[in-house]
Amino acid sequence: MSFLVEKPGMFTIVQDLGRWGHQSRGLTVSGPMDPFSLRLGNVMLGNDENDAALELAVGGFEAVFQRECCVVLTGAGLPMTINGCHAPTWTVHYVHADARVAVRVPPSFADGCRSYLCVSGGIDVPIVMGSRSTFTRGKIGGYMGRALTAGDAVQIGPPAPLWRISAGFTCPDRFRPGRCRDEPIHAMDGPQIDSFTDAGVKTFYNETYTVTDKIDRMGYRLDGPVIAHKDGADIISDGIVHGSVQVPGEGKPIVLMSDRQTTGGYTKIAVVSTWSAALLAQKTPGAAVRFHRVSEKEAAGYLTSFENDLRRLDEMRATYRSRRIW
Repeated sequence: MSFLVEKPGMFTIVQDLGRWGHQSRGLTVSGPMDPFSLRLGNVMLGNDENDAALELAVGGFEAVFQRECCVVLTGAGLPMTINGCHAPTWTVHYVHADARVAVRVPPSFADGCRSYLCVSGGIDVPIVMGSRSTFTRGKIGGYMGRALTAGDAVQIGPPAPLWRISAGFTCPDRFRPGRCRDEPIHAMDGPQIDSFTDAGVKTFYNETYTVTDKIDRMGYRLDGPVIAHKDGADIISDGIVHGSVQVPGEGKPIVLMSDRQTTGGYTKIAVVSTWSAALLAQKTPGAAVRFHRVSEKEAAGYLTSFENDLRRLDEMRATYRSRRIW
């Protein structure tokens, strides 16, 4: 084994970038709730972007590493320690054999609630249908198809050459996904927007909603003003994409996330952009949510900007390693 889990935390699972190409068979994509943080962590280590990492919700994780490696914690600002000493997030740390790595529960979740513990070489679990991602509802992928528990022995894959030299590399603030509490959630008009009254559409895009305690990797239920339908909420079931905003008969929105169902029979007023879905995934119950109408072009612009930043970060990492070699 490469590390032994002593405290699993509230909900710690293995995720890569998802299980694509099987939605027609009824199997969801899964993957990380915040794919941008996972990809950044892998690039910082010199891993493949799709290497599997641990997605930690809230924190409370602790493990003893039997093998030396490098680690980086990205995403929310959950505090990390290595052998009891503070280890800053968004920085690559060398971990020697028998070291204890812990991700604590923070005093508040102002910076989000989900972090990604990326390890040089990636988490090595069996590939199931092209992915190492965990889909707990279907007991598929990841570590035995479930969240980690105390006593689990987890393997790490072979690291990239010269992996030790990445130690000390820090991701500049400008490349880290923003976590502004007041940032609106960008949404595009959904496929059934004509099923809602003009007043209902106005309500959705102009009023403030609250994250309820009914949230998980499948979807986020929101509370707030009722969104009015024209002729009811039910439709013949059709495909569900990431970020779809369903509005059932009660008139309250549900944003569908990484472990969403593949089809659904409620009207969809909007689709949250990939960038904003990751932001929403960092919110906890009681957080305010405001939707802002954007075009597909505007939504794609955020992704293009991220891809450019990711490339620049990789170039910075390569320069950092070169300087350490020479």
